[in-house]
Amino acid sequence: MTSTHGRGLLHLAAAVDQTVAGQQALYDADRYVESARLAESGGLDFVTLGDSFARPGPDALGVLARVAPATARIGLVPTVTTTHTEPFHVQAAVATLDWVSGGRAGWQLDVSATEDEARLFGRRRTAPGDELWREAGEVADVAARLWDSREDDAETWDVAAGRFVDRDKLHHVDFEGATFSVKGPSVVPRPPQGHPVRVVDATEGQARQTAARYADVVLVRAVSAEQAGAVRDELRVAAKDLGRDPDELRVLASLVVDLGGGEHAAEPGHGGGGPRPSAHGPLYRGGPVDLADLITAWHTSGAVDGFHLVPVEPRRDLERLVNGTVALLQHRSLFRAFYPGRTLREHLGLARPANQYAGRS
Repeated sequence: MTSTHGRGLLHLAAAVDQTVAGQQALYDADRYVESARLAESGGLDFVTLGDSFARPGPDALGVLARVAPATARIGLVPTVTTTHTEPFHVQAAVATLDWVSGGRAGWQLDVSATEDEARLFGRRRTAPGDELWREAGEVADVAARLWDSREDDAETWDVAAGRFVDRDKLHHVDFEGATFSVKGPSVVPRPPQGHPVRVVDATEGQARQTAARYADVVLVRAVSAEQAGAVRDELRVAAKDLGRDPDELRVLASLVVDLGGGEHAAEPGHGGGGPRPSAHGPLYRGGPVDLADLITAWHTSGAVDGFHLVPVEPRRDLERLVNGTVALLQHRSLFRAFYPGRTLREHLGLARPANQYAGRS
């Protein structure tokens, strides 16, 4: 495994999904705020909130828009499907989240692959997975173009002259994809981050080309450092072949964590032995100290740039993660004790992208 980024800078994220607290908890905004604030107290890079047309629940992007004013530093990454949704509306909603959070928005791209989800919309039947992920890549592409379609200083707000935008700094994207077309420009000013952070779960092979081309952060559900490192190497090679700097790609291992064992040693097959497969993904079950050891071992080997951790029991496991595992990593000087900046891109060590249209006549 090769590693030119990551050994000195560990990245950590956590899911704030209310997975086992009951249906009523899904719609309790205070629970999401509480979880995000707890994660922020530990200095985590970002929190994620899943979403799917295949199950009931609140809109993830709307929930994290509620969380935004209740937090100050932590990144906010909702899942937003690219299937059956309008790309123009998706990019505007993500850009709005970036504005209301002060530059802390991300977006986890996902696809809707079932006929049941397609019937909710009634516009088309579902397509094969590889086609859905190609479409997701086109949505990611047009989103970036639309975010750039208004230059940073396009808004003039000259009230006396009745002029609020410099039309020379608005750009039509004129995008033609396989399943949609978009003219632009966007109705939302260019986001504070330029481009909100794009996240892709590339565990399945069908998503890997899209991740290599468009993602800033890639999640990989892996049961060993070797498995995670192999995917990371594959993604970095693919990114380089596509003309990207592979050091601008952050690959995080995604683990389900059950810290109900407190400080007891990890069960056989967990902890130092690594996670083991479960119906919900690779599962670590043990104590916060063993989890800190696992994170240290995988990261220092160069297998991953960090971890995305999904608590089995949201309140209990997130509290033990932050006050146990993260505190220990900070004590070992392996994880930061404060945020280096205000935006999610700054947390991840990613530059603000240049506007692809700026300077064009």
